[in-house]
Amino acid sequence: MAEVEVKNLKNKVVEKLKLADQVFNYSASETLVWEAVRAYLAAQRKGTHATKGRAQVRGGGRKPWRQKGTGRARAGTIRSPLWRAGGTTFGPTPRNYTQAFPKKKRRGAMKLVLSDKLRNQSLTVLEDFSLESHRTQEFLSVLENFKLDKKVLLMDDRENRNLYLSSRNVPGVKLVATGGLNVYDLMNCRHFLVTKRAILALQEVLQR
Repeated sequence: MAEVEVKNLKNKVVEKLKLADQVFNYSASETLVWEAVRAYLAAQRKGTHATKGRAQVRGGGRKPWRQKGTGRARAGTIRSPLWRAGGTTFGPTPRNYTQAFPKKKRRGAMKLVLSDKLRNQSLTVLEDFSLESHRTQEFLSVLENFKLDKKVLLMDDRENRNLYLSSRNVPGVKLVATGGLNVYDLMNCRHFLVTKRAILALQEVLQR
């Protein structure tokens, strides 16, 4: 089984934790991760862009001139797409960009990234992440103990208000709950800092 050191907030090893190979020693095609990230980014698109067709543009309810006898071309409305201030032909309309991505593939991609983080020593398991106060300086001192100054992803399995308040103003740091973890955030961070309870809860979910 895969094994990882469990540390305290002072970067001292307190115990060793065995993790399931099914989750943290997983192998599959890297294309799976690409598909997961692509589906995640597609789901973030709002799809609210729109233009007005001739039916939505205000005005143009009256025929501008009679059909025959004027010498002009026939016209039924001044809001024709051929006219200035007219409607738009085949313009963008609101749509949903979400891509179907099976749960089994999503979990497989997450296991693949977690295995890579563990293999490259980019995953640190903490005994607990209880801070005495919500001051940012206390949180920064923890990062200094682990010598982390790049993008850091934090995960705890419970509501940790002091951790949330102290880390929210730090650039490059993101805190997620166990149920809110996704492949994109894992790929986008340089280091994954997670509590022991959170990683065991995550392992249980990914083993299903």
